Parts: sequence; C-alpha cells; structure tokens
Amino acid sequence: MEQREIMQRVVGILTEALDMRRQARENPESDIETSGAVTAMLDEMLPRIELPGDATAHEVAVAISHELGPAIERITSAFAFAFVQLAEVHDEGRTDASTADVLRSISLHFEKPTGQ
Repeated sequence: MEQREIMQRVVGILTEALDMRRQARENPESDIETSGAVTAMLDEMLPRIELPGDATAHEVAVAISHELGPAIERITSAFAFAFVQLAEVHDEGRTDASTADVLRSISLHFEKPTGQ
C-alpha cells in the first residue's frame, strides 16, 4: 500500500472518530458502532508471519519486529502527520478551520498518486 493510500485511510479513521465523538456527546447513552476501518487497514497492511514450532521467544520477537516494524512505522507516521497538521492549526489559534476542514485538506492533498 502506498503512503498516500495509508494517509487516506488514516484520515478516514480520524474522521470516523470525530463523528463518533460527536455522536457520543449528542447521545451519551447510545452504543456507537465503528466501521471496522482500523481492523481492515491492519489486515491489509500487516504481513502474515510464519514461525517454526520450535522457535524460541527471542526468535519470535525478532521475526515479529522485523516483519511488522515497517508497516507499523508507516501507519504511525501517517497518524503523526495528521496530528501535527491538526496541532499546528490549533496552536496558531485559527478559528477559520475546523478539525473536519483540516482532515479534508489532508485528504485532498493525498488524493492523487505522486507524479500526477
């Protein structure tokens, strides 16, 4: 998955979280369901790891770190990027851009593949 696609997914997850928070504030007693976007992204991005049955705990830890590390780093970087964008708008004291506006701007920025 390309970084722009990861960023699009992250924006979707954050947008869903924003909507869930709004729903919780409006209806504190209601159950709010998620779309499963986080699970879907993890299922798609995280590689399957096959380990021999006699692998030691150290070998398992090394294999997991080696295999999962890059994907987790890419996902974390996308969330961190979105956080920084939101934090900058907040820290600047801007009132002309809502959280949804910032997320929409990020999404538009990452909409097209690089080079198009």
